[in-house]
Amino acid sequence: MVEYNIFSENIYSDWQIDERFFIDKAREILKYYLSQDDIMTRCCLLDYEYNTVSFDFLFCDSVKTHQINREYRNKDYPADIITFAMFADTEPSDRFIFDGEINLGEVMIALDKVIEEAAKKGVSKEYELCFLISHGIMHLLGFDHQTEEDYNYIIEKQNNALKAVGYDKVQNTGV
Repeated sequence: MVEYNIFSENIYSDWQIDERFFIDKAREILKYYLSQDDIMTRCCLLDYEYNTVSFDFLFCDSVKTHQINREYRNKDYPADIITFAMFADTEPSDRFIFDGEINLGEVMIALDKVIEEAAKKGVSKEYELCFLISHGIMHLLGFDHQTEEDYNYIIEKQNNALKAVGYDKVQNTGV
């Protein structure tokens, strides 16, 4: 049985999210992804033995994601999400597993962008946050969207995951 260690820190003071709730949703989403054969056969965990998968969330603002985008990605704009997929982005021969634990990396989510995007889409900010969490997990597993086909695949899998965890029909709560 695989253990899932998901940690989070919220440094965005304008929305004190229920971190336990979103960590639990992230765990459910990850379990769902890893139960899907088409994801498992294409993700960075294929052919590795492990008993624990871990990763971190940093909930912040777009000022922070803008700074990180400039420093590490040479992109001069604030992002809603930035994923550092340490395991997936490392050459297979250099991937590190310690005591059966794989650390997938870190997902940074700008909560002010979440609120802004939720209002544009007419969904709750909680739904939008779950959508980005599911997106970040796909990146941690090694999926990217450089082509329209890859993007459509990821979005389809995200929608399926959200539906599987009962979080696909969250309506706008007046955000």
